[in-house]
Amino acid sequence: MAMVEDQITKQTIAEQLSTFESGNEMAAMAAAQINYHIMGYFPITPSTEVAQFLDQMKSRGEHDIKLIPADGEHGSAGICYGASAAGARVFNATSANGLLYMIEQLPVQAGTRFPMVMNLVTRAVSGPLDIRGDHSDLYYALNTGWVILTARTPQAVYDMNIMALKIAEHSKVRLPVIVAYDGFFTSHQKRRVEYFKDRKVVQQFVGECPTDYHFARDPKKPVTIGAHMNGDDLINNHFQQSEAIYAAGKVFKEAAAEYARISGREYPVLDLYKMEDAEVALFLLNSAAESAKDVVDQLRAKGIKAGVISPNIIRPFPAKEIRGALKNVKALLVGERADSYGANGPNLTHEVKSALQEDRNNQTIVLSRVFGLGGKDFYASDAEKFFEMTLEAMEKGAAEKPFDYYGHVPGSPEKMLNPIITPQHGDVYKSGLIDVKMDEASNKLKVKIPPLRALTGKPKRIASGHGACPGCGIFAGLELFFKGIEGDIVTLFQTGCAYVTTTSYPHSSHKQTMIHNLFQNGAATLSGTLEAFLELKRRGEIEISDEATFVMITGDGGMDIGMGSAIGTALRGHKLIMLEYDNEGYMNTGSQMSYSTPIGHMTSTSGVGKAQKGKGFHHKDTAQIMAATNIPYVFTGAESFPQDLIKKGTKAQWYAQNVGTVYGKILITCPLNWKSEDRYGATILEQAVNSCFFPLYEIEQGVTSITYNPEDKNKRIPISEWLRYMGKTKHLLKEENKSILEEFEAEVEKRWQRLKAKHDNPFL
Repeated sequence: MAMVEDQITKQTIAEQLSTFESGNEMAAMAAAQINYHIMGYFPITPSTEVAQFLDQMKSRGEHDIKLIPADGEHGSAGICYGASAAGARVFNATSANGLLYMIEQLPVQAGTRFPMVMNLVTRAVSGPLDIRGDHSDLYYALNTGWVILTARTPQAVYDMNIMALKIAEHSKVRLPVIVAYDGFFTSHQKRRVEYFKDRKVVQQFVGECPTDYHFARDPKKPVTIGAHMNGDDLINNHFQQSEAIYAAGKVFKEAAAEYARISGREYPVLDLYKMEDAEVALFLLNSAAESAKDVVDQLRAKGIKAGVISPNIIRPFPAKEIRGALKNVKALLVGERADSYGANGPNLTHEVKSALQEDRNNQTIVLSRVFGLGGKDFYASDAEKFFEMTLEAMEKGAAEKPFDYYGHVPGSPEKMLNPIITPQHGDVYKSGLIDVKMDEASNKLKVKIPPLRALTGKPKRIASGHGACPGCGIFAGLELFFKGIEGDIVTLFQTGCAYVTTTSYPHSSHKQTMIHNLFQNGAATLSGTLEAFLELKRRGEIEISDEATFVMITGDGGMDIGMGSAIGTALRGHKLIMLEYDNEGYMNTGSQMSYSTPIGHMTSTSGVGKAQKGKGFHHKDTAQIMAATNIPYVFTGAESFPQDLIKKGTKAQWYAQNVGTVYGKILITCPLNWKSEDRYGATILEQAVNSCFFPLYEIEQGVTSITYNPEDKNKRIPISEWLRYMGKTKHLLKEENKSILEEFEAEVEKRWQRLKAKHDNPFL
């Protein structure tokens, strides 16, 4: 960022305040000051904080944005598209695989020419899973038809978010805009920034929300949006879209000049540092460019004419400006935090080379290096290495190795890790103490299990040494369930706390086979593994005497984004178990609200303040949803009722091996995010069951049976007795929130009475 020219007087600059904030905070600040109509969102690290900060502001009454929590990024993109089609101002934020999950929606938004702004907090795309920052997600967005701005600092994130809306809504553009900034480098690192004291300055800059477009906002003026086209029409449509995105390059300059007059900060198409006479230069996106500028100063002190180029906009690609900047440069290294596999260089390398081809007199030697993948830090010493490469190429008149990776290291056989625990399988997981058989008269399983202490000889399925939080109930619940399963298991863990705390390359806490896939596709993935196993066995290509039990483990909101995959798997009837550990939120990304979060409960995206009092709608009854698919066995369980849970594990295995798909939901504690004391874990679970919030029951061959009735035991307690143990719910016990508590109590009672009716009538 360069300071504005002298002709911009101090009198034209609006009053601003200084603060010390991160990129995510400043993205939220800009959105709040603009006061968008709608934000459809779904949590994913490291963009999650943007929605969190906006929720905190909303709870304090600082903006009027309607925040809509989606079931996944695909859903959030749909929410945003629908809102923009209605003429609303729309905002979103995502990262990495979240962008990929919504990506089929992005060309729809651009192709039908509806403006919106989305912050892409760049992050490594899995697999393998890595949540640190690089640009592998950004490069997938290059061909979506969106205008793309790049922000190097938290200050730039704030400023470009304001400019982005003005560009998006411009009559010559009418396209959605991405503001991309580096995950964890820019998103989380705090720096000094300035922001407008009066939001009216921001709102006057962006102007009034456009109404002179074919929006679906007035039923009396019907429109058809997204009609399918033939080839002749489509090529015209895409030509117009192409013209619009090139026009966005000119509009960017206009918006930047106007913004400079009110802010005192200038954003040229290219940020050029000491490029006026540079002979060697680095081309770097975002935060890495800032790290390289100090090295330029050091080289200049030695008489070396070095410089740095960093674009503020990459869609449209600033080819003309790049040709001008490189007119006298003898060697350029393009450093990129992503690769275009097999293309002998990533995307921007080829676009720089393409731009230079238009200048026949340009003789710049272009090197390409992939660096910083998965958030690997880029230090001044790395910039020095890059300049050494360019100087060497300049001296030799050619690049010895035009394309390469930087920062990779060869493996060392002597450092190979060996298993600490001898692999365990087969007989060690067979206790011989569990008896299960089908009762022909009732068409239900009869299960006999020994006292719990008799099963302690069965080894745990997950080794000690995992990184779960103190008091986490996941592994106690899982291990208790696994006590009811005899023999080998093959597990698939969807992304979530249970996965990330047990597998951190090159280590693993899993004693038996474990596969990972993302939230939205776990059930489908395991169904493919299972069917491949069965088919290989049928063909005689593998010889396994004992049948393994296939179990998908989900949680942390995985049955929101993964619901479609789970229902599809259930309808196909694969012989596997889907087990959900319910901790009532997206805990692995920082306690955001999920659909399993009960009404009124506080999370980082359902805050408590004067304007809102926690989550605004009731929790999802996943067990009943899955029961509607007519799978043979559905159950609920809790660690506080161990015999009940072990029996259900045994039944789940029998049905999965002999009939079809099983679904189970176990309630587990999360002291960190429930804001409860570790010592109360079992008590909280017991109270949740005794209050009838989390009833214990099973649905066997379509027939519902309550397996523990607190009323029959004279242990039924009010909801408030359960809530008082958790800091996330103590506000519900205050008199001013009595109406929310009463609504919660009424919903719990309604579901309990409905469940009892099903228990009494096998046809319900």
